[in-house]
Amino acid sequence: GLFCCQNYPLYIRSVPTENELKFHYTVHTSLDVVDEKISAMGKALVDQRELYLGLLYPTEDYKVYGYVTNSKVKFVMVVDSSNTALRDNEIRSMFRKLHNSYTDIMCNPFYNPGDRIHSRAFDTMVNSMMMQVC
Repeated sequence: GLFCCQNYPLYIRSVPTENELKFHYTVHTSLDVVDEKISAMGKALVDQRELYLGLLYPTEDYKVYGYVTNSKVKFVMVVDSSNTALRDNEIRSMFRKLHNSYTDIMCNPFYNPGDRIHSRAFDTMVNSMMMQVC
């Protein structure tokens, strides 16, 4: 699953959809961990273009990873705990792809910052990523 937000959700995608409520709870809980990590890092974040936060926390069912841009947009990725094939560098690479696609959306003159993301190109990129992890 993927969650992209500032202080409210801009984009949510989960596969499969039957555990969506549990998934939303997991993501909202993880945002507190993201905020804790950001405040602990302080000025280090300001000096970087992006910040991969790594594994935020594991649950019995999921591994939750975080990433934040220098403009404080947070990306949270939730991966099934049984998926042992994904390495840390692959997760980081996926977040970078998300960040680049998000930047493309921000550069679109028809997008109002803060609106929910409705982009076919972004959806396609997220779907291909999810096929990789599911």
